[in-house]
Parts: sequence; C-alpha cells; structure tokens
Amino acid sequence: MKPMKPFVKTSLIFAVLLTGSLFLGCSQAGNGGSRTSAEEKPEPVAEQPRVQISTDFGDIVLVLYNETPEHRDNFLKLAREGFFDGTLFHRVINGFMIQGGDPTSKDAQTGQAIGSGGPGYTIPAEFVGEKFHKKGALAAARQGDQINPERRSSGSQFYIVQGRVYRTEELDAMEQQTGKSISASRREAYTTVGGTPHLDDAYTVFGEVISGIEVVDQIAAVQTGAADRPLEDIRMTVTVIE
Repeated sequence: MKPMKPFVKTSLIFAVLLTGSLFLGCSQAGNGGSRTSAEEKPEPVAEQPRVQISTDFGDIVLVLYNETPEHRDNFLKLAREGFFDGTLFHRVINGFMIQGGDPTSKDAQTGQAIGSGGPGYTIPAEFVGEKFHKKGALAAARQGDQINPERRSSGSQFYIVQGRVYRTEELDAMEQQTGKSISASRREAYTTVGGTPHLDDAYTVFGEVISGIEVVDQIAAVQTGAADRPLEDIRMTVTVIE
C-alpha cells in the first residue's frame, strides 16, 4: 500500500490508483479482516487528542480529528500499547510524504523490503469533506481499489503529507482531468502551504501536524534507496499527550 506519486498532466492520473504496487500501506497477508463489534474500543474523546512522534530529527505533534472517530480511537489505542515504538519511517519521498506504521520494520535488515505489515485488521473509510491532504495532514495507508473497493484503511500504516505548492493552473487542469471540483478552501491551502490534492477523497485524513512540520521536511529530505526506504533508519516513538 503506497500513496500515488505527485500529480502530472496525464489522463492516466487515476490509473496509478489501480496498481497495487503504488498504494499506501501494504498487501498485508492476514490484514484484510475488519474489526469486529466484539473488539473493545476506547471511551469517546471529547477534545481533539494529541499525539507526539519522536525521532532523532525532533518531535512532531499532531491532533487527531474527532470527525474520524474510528481512526482516532485506533491510533490512540496502538500508541498507548507501544505498537509504533521502534518502527521506521520506511517510505519517504521528498515533496510528497513520509510513511510509517509497519510493525515488520522494527527488525528489518538493511535493504530489506518493508511495507507489508499491520495489526491484522482494516478500518472503514471516514472521508470528511473539510479534511484534506494539505501539508501536514495525517492520513491512513490502504490497499488498492482492485482488491479494496471500499477503500478501507490499513489498521496501522499512516503517512504525513509534505507535498508541494500548486499553481492555480495546475489545479484547474486537475479538475478537468478528474471531473471533480476543488473547493475554494482547498485551493487556498494548495496554492499557499501546499499538499497532495490528487489523494483527496481516496484516503482517509484523520489528523494534522500542529508542531514540528520542519521535522517532516527534514525526514523527507533524507537519502533513500530501493522502494524509497531511507538509507539510514529513522525510528519513531509515539506517545499520547494526556
């Protein structure tokens, strides 16, 4: 499961969405199951909860949206269990995004392919119109449409958007090619702070960076090798700010 590469002027923009090798996340063996109603869930959260991702580059603080409760509660649960601790930002593309959340990355050897791990379940998509892929957005990885038409999210793999600033003309061309309008609020964000507009309404956005966006930029700029894996491991610890 991987995010699509940045937008280019071609009518095949969403054809990329149909190739499993280009999706965020992973082809998680044993990860396709849904969470059942019998699974214990955390108590509802009144305020927007915050989490901190700590790395050798510094800390990234994010809020999790209450408008996406399934993703919010799941991320909090995994963070409290220490699920993410010691995992890597295993896929990094400068000008696009940084991706992590694969538990198999904890013990991955140098050069080993990463991106196929998860907790063993998926989460229903929670698309919210005003939550989109601006710079700093936190979103969930997933398998491709051909095997995942409901666009259910990976149970653990996530990415933080770096993206780039778009020109108005580029957004106009994107509208023409996709047949989908881009709202004024999204246009303002994409032409000022930037982001990855071609991922909107295809992957669930469930939070955003409120501190440490410069750390995202630093991680995105590291040297990478095969499958966009950083040459030097970037480990994380995720804690809930109580």
